[in-house]
Amino acid sequence: MGVSALALAAVGALSASSPAASSAQLTAGHVGGSATGHASAFSGTSDVASASVLADRREQAVSRDSQRDALRDAADQKLQAVAEKQAKERNAALAQLAASAEKQAGLIARNSWQLPVTRGAYHLTSRFGQCSGLWSHCHTGLDFAAPSGTPIHAIAGGTISETASAGAYGNRTIETLADGTELWYCHQTSFSVHPGQKVRAGQLIGSVGATGNTTGPHVHVEVRPGAGDPVDPDAAMRAHGLKP
Repeated sequence: MGVSALALAAVGALSASSPAASSAQLTAGHVGGSATGHASAFSGTSDVASASVLADRREQAVSRDSQRDALRDAADQKLQAVAEKQAKERNAALAQLAASAEKQAGLIARNSWQLPVTRGAYHLTSRFGQCSGLWSHCHTGLDFAAPSGTPIHAIAGGTISETASAGAYGNRTIETLADGTELWYCHQTSFSVHPGQKVRAGQLIGSVGATGNTTGPHVHVEVRPGAGDPVDPDAAMRAHGLKP
C-alpha cells in the first residue's frame, strides 16, 4: 500500500503539471511558427521578391538586346565604310585608266602616218632604188605625181626643221619626228609651214610643184631614220599601215 500510494502520488503530480507544460509547448510552437513565417519571407518566396527578380531579368534582356543592336550597327557602319573606300579606289583606278587610255590614244594619233597626197589625186612614178640617167645616182625616194598646186600633207606628227630651196631637190620641207627620223618633201611649188613649227599628221605643209631636177610636178618623199641614209618610203609607210 505504501508503494501504491507513492505511485499514485507521482502520477497526480505529472497530471497536475501537464497544463503548464502544454501552455509552454503552445507558446514555443507559436514562436516557432512566427520564426518560420519570417524565414519564409527572407527566402524570396513572397510576391515582392518575385517581382524584383522578374524586373532584373527584364533589365538583363533589354541590356542584351541593346548590346546586340549596338554590335549590329557597328558592323553595318564598318561594312559601309569598307564599301565606300572600295568605291573610291575603284573610281580612282577607272579615272587613271581613262587618263592613260586618252594619253595612249594621243600618242597613237601623233605617231600614226598618213599619205602625203590624198588617195586618188596622185599616181606613183619613180620608186626607191631605181637607177636611171635621170638621176646622178639611184633614186632615194618615192614620187607621188600630181597636178601642180595639189596639197601636200604631213605624213606624221613632228617638227618642221627646214623649208628652203635645196638644189636638185627644189623647194624642200624637212620634218623631224620624235624619234629623230626625217621626212623630206621635195620639188614643192610653195610652203605652208615654217621652221620650228609643230605639225600633226595630215596637216597642210605645202603644194606639189616641179622645182629642182624634175620632169613634171610631183612630190619626192624620202624617209631618213635618225637623219641618216634614206630607206624605202614604201616599206616605211606599209610598216605604219599605209599602202601607197
